[in-house]
Amino acid sequence: MIIEITVPPLPESVTEATLMSWHKKVGDYVNRDENLIDLETDKVVLELPAQQAGVIVEIIEQDGATVTAGQLLAKIDTEAKAAEAAPAAAQAPAAEPAGHVAAAGAQAGVAMPAAAKLAAEKGVDVSGVQGSGRDGRVLKEDVAAMPAAAPKAAAAPAVAVPLGDRVEQRVPMSRLRQRVAERLLQSQSQNAILTTFNEVNMKPIMDLRAKYKDKFEKQYGVKLGFMSFFVKAAVAALKKFPAVNASIDGNDIVYHGYFDIGIAVGSPRGLVVPILRNVDQMSIADIELAIVDYANKAKSGKIAIEDLTGGTFSITNGGTFGSMMSTPIINPPQSAILGMHATKERAVVENGQVVVRPMMYLALSYDHRIIDGREAVLTLVTIKEALEDPARLILEI
Repeated sequence: MIIEITVPPLPESVTEATLMSWHKKVGDYVNRDENLIDLETDKVVLELPAQQAGVIVEIIEQDGATVTAGQLLAKIDTEAKAAEAAPAAAQAPAAEPAGHVAAAGAQAGVAMPAAAKLAAEKGVDVSGVQGSGRDGRVLKEDVAAMPAAAPKAAAAPAVAVPLGDRVEQRVPMSRLRQRVAERLLQSQSQNAILTTFNEVNMKPIMDLRAKYKDKFEKQYGVKLGFMSFFVKAAVAALKKFPAVNASIDGNDIVYHGYFDIGIAVGSPRGLVVPILRNVDQMSIADIELAIVDYANKAKSGKIAIEDLTGGTFSITNGGTFGSMMSTPIINPPQSAILGMHATKERAVVENGQVVVRPMMYLALSYDHRIIDGREAVLTLVTIKEALEDPARLILEI
């Protein structure tokens, strides 16, 4: 039986995808659920597994093509055997309407392996073609006589332009980078963004972490980091100031009765913001485990679209890369984002004495359309106070 491999339904708000590299070629045998090709959307990379085992007899769309949901990509013959995928294989039927059972080569459109390979290279469809071979099989000579299909648009390769003894390289944006650029411009053009700053003494959190990190890791199997404390502190502040956890929908303000926090994570493809859902119900260990899981998914390209959907507030940590101060951009449709920065020892005054403390600058960017300056400043103060006195997080005061 010939089955068609099509682009699966794409995530909400995603209209098209770009084919990356085929992992198989015409004539290869594939197992059921084996990944055939990756599809890059503007949010995530999706894997396209084989629905059934068989031999690939035709590849319709090539690497770099732009495709939409339901579009035909390839065809697999489920009745062909693994041995038939070898170069010396006898026959591998191809190019037959999906769901139609081949009658042992007794119909038009059944291509010999060499013919199927050439058809894929030329981009022509041999289904319905009456070949010159036995029982109407399509031979390589038949395909060679067919006019090649018009070339399909593919992703433009990187172009190196020599400028004397200097070189410039022009590289097309990935879909993710295009989407990030679009959303950042949208955020800045549609939101009334302001940023308020404060600083936090990280010594209490650092002392707490140093005291319990070994026991924590032994009990939960994950390291005790700093992000979980910031997440908890943010939730405490959002509970006090619901507008910071809200969003605008038309002329309405939507106050969310839940706390879904987006954590910015770097990946080989760029920045992604997976969502920790119902964080107010999570423990410190739950948060740390979820962050590690997302980080591993991001590195391996396994982040799912569901992981990135939604979110009522975000946290980004530029301090990981050494940033001392920044003004983070809101992630629409959210109304605020917290920026963390590098912790540096600085001279500060405590009780009239100059002392050295590990200090971090915090930044809260907010949409002034629904969040007043007072609410934004007090939100950041609440986060600061919770971090400088971690007992507040336990007592919820």
